Amino acid sequence: MSNGEKSDTNIKIAFFDVDGTLLPLSVREPSDKTIYTLKELQKNGVIICMATGRGVLARPKLKGIHFDAYITFNGSYCFTDEEMIHSCPIPKSDVLQILENTRGMGRAMVISNEKFIVANGMDEDLKTYFSFGGESIVIDEKFDEKCTDDIYQIMLSCVSSEYEKILHGTKGTSVTSWWDRAADLIPVESGKGRAVKSILEYYGFSKQEAIAFGDGRNDIEMFGAVGTGIAMGNAVDEVKSIADVTCKNVEDDGIYYYCVENGLIEPS
Repeated sequence: MSNGEKSDTNIKIAFFDVDGTLLPLSVREPSDKTIYTLKELQKNGVIICMATGRGVLARPKLKGIHFDAYITFNGSYCFTDEEMIHSCPIPKSDVLQILENTRGMGRAMVISNEKFIVANGMDEDLKTYFSFGGESIVIDEKFDEKCTDDIYQIMLSCVSSEYEKILHGTKGTSVTSWWDRAADLIPVESGKGRAVKSILEYYGFSKQEAIAFGDGRNDIEMFGAVGTGIAMGNAVDEVKSIADVTCKNVEDDGIYYYCVENGLIEPS
């Protein structure tokens, strides 16, 4: 049972984080109840939007589900099948500075855009980080050359005490994370919260007509951009403290039960 009394029957759009929200970590297919929920929401006229830290190429294809819109790279690249809604690459000078900083720290890094996702090395934490989404990353000999392309996200293994050193000398890049042994670097002018606002403006919906489900720290801004932010039962305490409501764990079909209890869908 969700721990709030809000009714969401006037909801027109729902945003869903992926890892830890739609999918348990290291699981590639959602439960039947999650699939049912997404389909029923669409049947009931609710727009569904994937809101993930994953890139365009790494977003999961869920069986029988076609999302209406996508927020990828933690908000740096947002689109529908028909058009681009929001695009915000990391400043090129920052990418090169971070490359220099991480090399000095002996850290490998991964860069990604809508065309490629490549690394200049690998370590155990980075392998684990990408294994959560069932991904394996290619080490590219032309990595430095690719750093001059538009880059929407940089990923590397690190702990919070290293953030300052990683970002030393940069002006337009910030850190977002949902795991304590790795981080995603995104443009300062990005983030899931800004992306949600762009999507709402695109569709002409108000904040109060939107809900969002998430479990990680990178979902906190998104909760602030919607009328109701719903933390998964498996979310970290910091996320639960910010959310309006906490539902069941992802493994216990929290999204399904929240939507049934709040009149968004009929029980399966």
